[in-house]
Amino acid sequence: VQLQAYGGGLVQPGGSLRLSCAASSSISSADVMGWYRQASEKERELVAEITRGGSTNFADSVKGRFTIFRDISEQTVVLQMFSLKPDDTAVYYCNFRSDGRDYWGQGTQVTVSS
Repeated sequence: VQLQAYGGGLVQPGGSLRLSCAASSSISSADVMGWYRQASEKERELVAEITRGGSTNFADSVKGRFTIFRDISEQTVVLQMFSLKPDDTAVYYCNFRSDGRDYWGQGTQVTVSS
């Protein structure tokens, strides 16, 4: 499975960004798809994920500000981010999990700064 993530960039605090992850395989075949992030000198952490059944899970730090959904027609998983904070600055990675195996995209930089 190959994943292509795009949509990162520089945004001011309080702004919004939309990250998309396009998969080479049907996203319906994934057990879970999600977004992780890794800030400088920190470990990679889960941001949000969505299961095949449509259940979602969010990190406490982004609850109420981020949403995740699947666009089946485009074969993408979207992370919509609102009310961004400087602490959201990180490289964001798309994840595709199937049968216990993880596939990762190349990462896209999100920088929240004035």
